[in-house]
Amino acid sequence: MIRAFLLKNTNVYVSKWLIFGIDLFLLINCLLFSYFIRFNFSVNFDVKAMIDTIPFVIVLGGLSFLLVGSHKGVIRHTSEKDAVNVFLAVSLLAWFEILFVGLNRYFSVIDSFTIPLTIIAIQFILSVLVLISSRFIFKAVYHHITTVIESSTNVMIYGAGDSGILTCQAIKGDKKNNFQVIGFIDDDKLKRNKKVHGITVFRRSSVNLDFIIKYGIHEIIIAIQTMSGEQLTEIVDYYLEFNVKVKIVPNVSEWLHGSLHSGQIKEVRIEDLLNRTPIKLDNSKLMEEFVGKTVFVTGGAGSIGSEIVRQLVTYHCARIVVIDQAESVLYELEQELIQKGAENVIAIVGDVRDYSKMNLLFEEYLPVYVFHAAAYKHVPLMEQNPYEAVKVNVGGTKLIADLSSKYGVSKFVMVSTDKAVNPSNVMGATKRIAEIYVGSLKNKDGTKFITTRFGNVLGSNGSVIPLFRKQILNGGPLSLTHKEITRYFMTIPEACQLVIEAGVMGSGGEIFIFDMGESVKIFDLAKRMIYLSGFSYPNEIDIVITGLRPGEKLYEELLAEKENTLPTHHEKIMIAKVHCFDPEKKQEEIAALCVLALSANSMTIVEKMKEIVPEFISNNSAYQVLDKKHGKGEGEQPRMS
Repeated sequence: MIRAFLLKNTNVYVSKWLIFGIDLFLLINCLLFSYFIRFNFSVNFDVKAMIDTIPFVIVLGGLSFLLVGSHKGVIRHTSEKDAVNVFLAVSLLAWFEILFVGLNRYFSVIDSFTIPLTIIAIQFILSVLVLISSRFIFKAVYHHITTVIESSTNVMIYGAGDSGILTCQAIKGDKKNNFQVIGFIDDDKLKRNKKVHGITVFRRSSVNLDFIIKYGIHEIIIAIQTMSGEQLTEIVDYYLEFNVKVKIVPNVSEWLHGSLHSGQIKEVRIEDLLNRTPIKLDNSKLMEEFVGKTVFVTGGAGSIGSEIVRQLVTYHCARIVVIDQAESVLYELEQELIQKGAENVIAIVGDVRDYSKMNLLFEEYLPVYVFHAAAYKHVPLMEQNPYEAVKVNVGGTKLIADLSSKYGVSKFVMVSTDKAVNPSNVMGATKRIAEIYVGSLKNKDGTKFITTRFGNVLGSNGSVIPLFRKQILNGGPLSLTHKEITRYFMTIPEACQLVIEAGVMGSGGEIFIFDMGESVKIFDLAKRMIYLSGFSYPNEIDIVITGLRPGEKLYEELLAEKENTLPTHHEKIMIAKVHCFDPEKKQEEIAALCVLALSANSMTIVEKMKEIVPEFISNNSAYQVLDKKHGKGEGEQPRMS
């Protein structure tokens, strides 16, 4: 009980009036002890006269403490300044006593009342020593107690099954860290209030805020192997608001040599809270496909491109040519791969719009596979700069696709986005146009042209996750365009697995998509990130709503509806059904758009894009006037900047 009390109250400051009262109590004891010292620890003095002086000393002492403010210091943070204040207060008391005794002797106000000067002197010395020492002693005791308390990490293990028991054994066997398992949490009625290995099993509703404070719980470790993303999210949301860390035990397949070690227990990441089962692919088949072959990756230094490269390195390609115009991140990727022993990676600084450079690269290396990930992807910036969006996302794709056909590349795989579905912004529209061009080529000159389309990628450059992390590091607030905005998410490794698998699976002309599970409310995601970072919402870090940006959708399209897709051999990967179009006509229109982007103004460029993609209806954008001109879409009024 003492331990629980200390855990609960170590962060509560002691009242200044309690300190004031303790100081007066110690002061009176110093006065009494002064008499014993003066009279050689005997009672050869007028005890009644001494007792009569106590009320006066209390009043004068209280007045001195109040005037100096020696009782206002925080005891746990006692410093030299507090010692000086005590010295001044006791000195002031001594002068008050001398003055009061002198005046009483002169005016004879109170008969027989006096305090010998030797007593005042001894009391002064004792009071200074005792009051100052008491503060530093309390400070030392406080820090000792809190150090002992904080040196042990009190944990609860969620799940009293086999995995939970193994987790308990793993953390108890950790000699480097002092873990204390307070109990298990399990909603199985058969286990409730029972003991497992001598440790009590509690139901989740019992482990509430009062319980956590009472037992000083630092961490909740989730040790259930079969838990769904939805269940994990529910548990994390419940406990993070209590200001405790939530950790998770990895899958059994990831345990070192089949045994769990405490170091493998990690804090829950935002990636763990996706409400779906991650995609698993057969890597052995992929290795057979790529071993000994030359592969191009455009945009290879970006978040998607670089992960494609990292995965391809494991497939023993003959050469992986990484092309990107951002030389700093390209250099960093090259150094990372060299450190890992990759000798087949060739880093090339180049622009996918540069025909001469790209043609020389194709001619020199003759790639078998091309993964085209180079693109501009920031919605607001592309809304302001449609000419750049067209030149890179459309023109760059057209150039690399044409060269792939010219040099007999086996498969060309383009990385697209779900923003290409019924686009509401320039970026999404350029990606849809690029999809159309790639689809128009199909199996031209023997090259199989394939598109992969997916949603937002957790942690990719420019995505909401890195932005939120940066804002949290800066102390907040987090900025969100709309409280109800939702998005579909996947992890970077999953996205790149899909792209690589498409290169193997595709026979030409497909747009591959996959089941992304439930969409995620970004407001909820922001709150979870705040809690996972160890802060509280909204007290420590708040979320501000800034309003939808030009071209931004409130909800992304759901791509995995059965009536819009065809199945593949993998239950999570599907082929999108897209309407047919005249390939030659679309190629002519897209070629004209690329020429137009070199000289025309933004309105003219976007108008041409809307002709190529009739379903492109701008949202919250200056280009809505073009939709009204052609009688399409109501939308919101454009926001002026």
